[in-house]
Amino acid sequence: MTTDTADAHWNAQWSNVSADSKWLSPEQDVIDWAKTLKPGARILDLGAGVGRHALWLAQQGFDVVALDAAPEGIEAIQMAGGVDTVLARMDSLPFEDQEFDHVLSWNVIYHGDERVLNRTIFEIHRVLKPAGSFLGTMLSGRRVPFELEKYEGREISRNTWVFDAPGTDKMHPHYFCSARDLLALFDGFEVRWLQDQEHEKPGSWHWHLIMERL
Repeated sequence: MTTDTADAHWNAQWSNVSADSKWLSPEQDVIDWAKTLKPGARILDLGAGVGRHALWLAQQGFDVVALDAAPEGIEAIQMAGGVDTVLARMDSLPFEDQEFDHVLSWNVIYHGDERVLNRTIFEIHRVLKPAGSFLGTMLSGRRVPFELEKYEGREISRNTWVFDAPGTDKMHPHYFCSARDLLALFDGFEVRWLQDQEHEKPGSWHWHLIMERL
């Protein structure tokens, strides 16, 4: 069973992004993280969407590769220019071992079940240089009750939920986890920062994390 199917939803979204969309502005956490990196570092933006982070990072002088499984997102980045693009899936990265100084993946890698997530984290570890950093987000387990207040849902495998929410990506599998589960998943990394935060809406809990590759 294929569970990393949310790119189908996002491909449709990326085909019609308005000029004032939030998906065109970099997150403050990414801006703050970039300030700690060496100039010119090679960065993989894994799940780059329409390039809000990849394009901004390139403008700051970093050597950036933008990867996504959604062709519409890759096309938008190519039209903007200045960033190498790759159309590929997150759990099978077409790069050499230790090719990147850093990896960024914002609101991406939890789209799938635990098998997909484990393969993706393995790939992130593989393409990172030792002591390289990973900045990412994961869905917090404390978010599940808030989603169940809004939609009918079911757990299709451990920590993996789908919801009856037409028109949203919640129709596709999402992985929610506790801090304990998260730390187990990121074996092979040292924790530099970990915080559970609400995003725009009440109950929209996400883990924000920076991990260092051992």
